Amino acid sequence: MNRTLVIGDIHGGLRALHQVIERANVTQGDTLIFLGDYVDGWSESPQVIDFLMDLNQKQNCIFIRGNHDELLLDWLKGNTKEIDEPMWFKHGGEATVVAYSSISDTKKKVHIKFLESLQNYYLDDQNRLFVHAGFTNMNGVKYEYFPKLFYWDRTLWETALALNEDIDSNSFFYPRRLKLYSEIYIGHTPVTRIGEVVPIQKACIWNVDTGAAFFGPLTLLDVDTKQFWQSEPLPHLYPTEKGRN
Repeated sequence: MNRTLVIGDIHGGLRALHQVIERANVTQGDTLIFLGDYVDGWSESPQVIDFLMDLNQKQNCIFIRGNHDELLLDWLKGNTKEIDEPMWFKHGGEATVVAYSSISDTKKKVHIKFLESLQNYYLDDQNRLFVHAGFTNMNGVKYEYFPKLFYWDRTLWETALALNEDIDSNSFFYPRRLKLYSEIYIGHTPVTRIGEVVPIQKACIWNVDTGAAFFGPLTLLDVDTKQFWQSEPLPHLYPTEKGRN
């Protein structure tokens, strides 16, 4: 049976991506939804993008835009005025810039096209939303005034974390944003911040960022069964590197 599988933030960890795809026995009949942040952290950001582009030729893939992907796109296109380079480098950008130093200009142009093609969000026919970070408009993603919030927002996840579980979803006080979609799948804010290393559900939100940029594993989750597969923690796969640690 063909599956719909969602993958959390990769952050240049190609070895982890190989592991979860193998461990989940992914077939060409499966649909893969990637939640963004393909780059920045470990040393194989260009190779991750090459792998994703190749994978897209073999099966149905949906690629969501992450904030780190947008930063890389700006850098590749020379739009550096809005990039705080010291901050970007501190959060994984330095490893990406070093990795791209050996990439040809021709290949960089191909990567620019891929990064430009990323989607801000994906809404399936079961009213399940897939977005890197979140949204703020109370009427949903189609009404969002500031598209960058799709890959920078943290308030949606923080709202779900702070929600009193005793409040009924029909209550006036229940957050409207958490009523709009049957499920919401996000990355962006690692669950390691709350001491977890597995996908976490809060209200209708599933956070699939299990800290692969730092000390955690990369996660691939079946959205129908909620079964998930994980790589080894990324420092085990890249023992001579620091990632974003």
